[in-house]
Amino acid sequence: GFLALHGGQIVTEIYTPPMNRRRRHLVMSVTKSIVSTVAASLSGDGLLDPEAPVENYVPELAQCGYAGAAVRTMLDMRSGIRFHETYLDPSSEVRVMERSMGWAPRNHGDPLGMYPYILTIEPEGAHNDVFDYRSIDTDVIGWACERAAGQRMADLISERIWQPIGAFHDAEITADPLGVAIHDGGLSATLRDLGRFGLMLKDHGRVGERQLIPASWIETCFAPPADVRDAFARSVNEPYLPGAWYRNQFWMIPGDPSPVMLCLGIHGQMIYVDPARDFVGVKLSAWPLPQDSEKLLATIACFGEIARTLA
Repeated sequence: GFLALHGGQIVTEIYTPPMNRRRRHLVMSVTKSIVSTVAASLSGDGLLDPEAPVENYVPELAQCGYAGAAVRTMLDMRSGIRFHETYLDPSSEVRVMERSMGWAPRNHGDPLGMYPYILTIEPEGAHNDVFDYRSIDTDVIGWACERAAGQRMADLISERIWQPIGAFHDAEITADPLGVAIHDGGLSATLRDLGRFGLMLKDHGRVGERQLIPASWIETCFAPPADVRDAFARSVNEPYLPGAWYRNQFWMIPGDPSPVMLCLGIHGQMIYVDPARDFVGVKLSAWPLPQDSEKLLATIACFGEIARTLA
């Protein structure tokens, strides 16, 4: 699926069969950005403090590698835990986590369920140092959100985000064997509803007359503290996205005249948000490989050229 919106109106909408307007598509790690907006909503209501230690909300985490980390640490993917996002290595932590979640058959010794797996995580380095993309950080955020609100993530997304943005179709979220939502990548949604989510981001958390999430949550993505950019500059991602940074579960890239916000998922999922040009783009794909930098950069360039032309 491919969607381009300018001035809040559809400019281009393309579906490749069997995808169609009513069909939901797994958005993988775009889910992270949606969970971020749930955290933003809870923060705005005073239920979640991003600067508080995560064990304030989930005391069990004090006994694993997340001890001492603030919620903010995970929002910016700067935890110091041992977790490698090596998708093509079956022994990497991300694959063990997926087996624990039920996305693949469990091996002997794999924990049953995502939260039990999180509690096995060990420390590797200092928290709040270099940026290192770890999907499990989002699952910790989701756990903290559920504890802070006393609700399941599916209900939090529905009540705080999906219904208020005017989503036309129900979304779905994959659950692990214990019934826990996969916060880091389990959401499925239609193309147009993802466009509606992008419009909310473009308008700095506003939908019509309602401020859905604090504008500051989006504004700090576009103008982050200096250490956020430095943390990314020292990461393995810098050569692929030079000058970029990661804040509040969003990828941010330099733009002209202002930065561009990206929600990204493996196998080619993307929401592209350029407020300066009043533009939102959404692409849903099924790339053979989880990551393909050539296709990723080409998609970013494509949306950038469309936005410039429309502006």
